[in-house]
Order: sequence, then structure tokens, then C-alpha cells
Amino acid sequence: MEKSLIIGAAGQIGTELVSQLRSRRGKNNIIAVDLRIDNLSSPCFELDAMNETALRDLVLKEGISEIYHLVAMLSVTGEKAPQKAWDLNMKTLFSVLDLAKEGLIKRIFWPSSIAVFGPSTPKIQTPQYCSMDPTTAYGISKLAGELWCQYYFKNYGVDVRSLRYPGLISWKTMPGGGTTDYAIDIFHSASRREEFISFLEPDTRLPMMYMDDAVRATIEIMEAESDAIRIRSSYNLAAVDFTPSELGIAIKKIKPEFEMSYSPDSRQAIAKSWPSSIDDTQAKLDWGWKSRYNFLSIVKLMTDKI
Repeated sequence: MEKSLIIGAAGQIGTELVSQLRSRRGKNNIIAVDLRIDNLSSPCFELDAMNETALRDLVLKEGISEIYHLVAMLSVTGEKAPQKAWDLNMKTLFSVLDLAKEGLIKRIFWPSSIAVFGPSTPKIQTPQYCSMDPTTAYGISKLAGELWCQYYFKNYGVDVRSLRYPGLISWKTMPGGGTTDYAIDIFHSASRREEFISFLEPDTRLPMMYMDDAVRATIEIMEAESDAIRIRSSYNLAAVDFTPSELGIAIKKIKPEFEMSYSPDSRQAIAKSWPSSIDDTQAKLDWGWKSRYNFLSIVKLMTDKI
């Protein structure tokens, strides 16, 4: 059995991806690493992804065949330290791409985001190929990363695969500094019987996805035959879309005492630059992607679990 390395395993996506991969492939075949490993189960290692030598040594020592590279500084956090966000998001990607270029690993998964889109992008059913003018350090680094992934595939044959995640919703881990995080925070406020103050305007529609769908998509694209992966920049990925107002109304139907108000801040400008909905036809055609969770099922799951 091949061994997989999950970098950034303690994050929102990594926590659930590690669990799913271990259930499929066996615990000892999935190595989890992060800066802090307090909440990770063995086999796991403390690792700074910026330390290229340490990463290389671990890959060689453990006989790693594929890497899921989840390390990133997200949109809101990245705006506070754009140079640091660029360095973290890009330097770590090059380290992993170069490992594959040298033949030390076979496959790479690297996540992109709807943050690659911008004000000139078509807002409704954003197509796979369109104008892309990101407005955040996070989005700029993700767009550059997509192009470098494509470059390494075309010039060096690196088997790199990527998804443009929409906003991700999970009850198992807390959000990590993204613009779509309101869609998780709102359920925690509802659970505590606290008024939720949205940092986005009521009608700000954004693409969203339940974490189980996102993890399954990640595993499916990595397990697909290489010939089926015809896009080596990043695939559009979609499930649902909704506004803060729609989400608040749905929660109130389950929890009548829930109250919500609005106080938009700097995150509103970021959200406004992103699409309202995504066309993921290419992922469906190439490797059979299909989401399983709709808006109402997500709301019920989140209110039940939190």
C-alpha cells in the first residue's frame, strides 16, 4: 500500500481528510503533519512546511508516494500580512512540486479556491475558463499556484491535481480565517442562543459546500485515472449557494429563538468580488463528480451536530 502525507493536517480540511483516508487505506499509510500536532493521532509529525529540507527528509524516511498539500493562509488572515501569506502559500507549493519533479513522489493534491475569481468574473454559474482578477493576497497566490501546477504538469510531467473549493461548512473543526466562515459561526451562535451578527450583507450570495462533499471530491480526484484529469490548473467544484439572510431564515425555522443582525465589515468587499454560483460541469464530465448535500440537509446536519 502506498503511503500518503497530509501537510496542514490539523486544519479544517486536513482533520477530516486524514480520518477518511485512514478509514479507507489503513492508519499507518496516512502520515499527518502540521506545525502543532496536539490534536492529531499517530502517525503524525511536527513539521514546518516552510522547511524544505525537513519535508524532503520526511518524504524519504517514510517512503511517501503522494502528498496532499493543504497548508495556506486564508483570505481574511492573509490580508493582514500579504507578504507572509504569499511566502507561505507559494514557497511550500514549490517545495512539493519539486519533490514530484525529481521523482520522489508520484502525485500531488493542491487546493485552490473561488478566491481566484474577481470583479470581472461572471458572477452566476461561473465557468471553468473565464476572466480571473483576484483582489486578495490569498486569491493572487492561488491563481499563481494554479498556473505553476499546470506548468509543472506540462513541462515536467508532474501528476498534480486540484480543486477550486467553495466556502466549506463543517461542525467538526472551527473555521480558519476565511470570508465564508460566517456560515459556520452562525450555527455556533444559534447553539449558544446568542444573536448572530453577520459581517456580510443579507443578500451576499456565495457558493458553499458541506465538508463531507469536499473531502469526498478530494479523494475521488486523487483516485481517478490520470488520463481522466484533463485540467491541471484546478477544477471548478460546486454544491449549493445561499445568502446570510437565507441561512438565517432556515436556522430560525429549526430554532425559533434564533436572532440575527448585520454589521458588514471589510470582508464584504472580498465576498462581493467572488462568484454567486459555480459551474462545475467539467469535473462532472471528466471524473464523475456529483455533490450529495443540498442546502436544507446541510442546515439540519449543522444544527443537529453543533
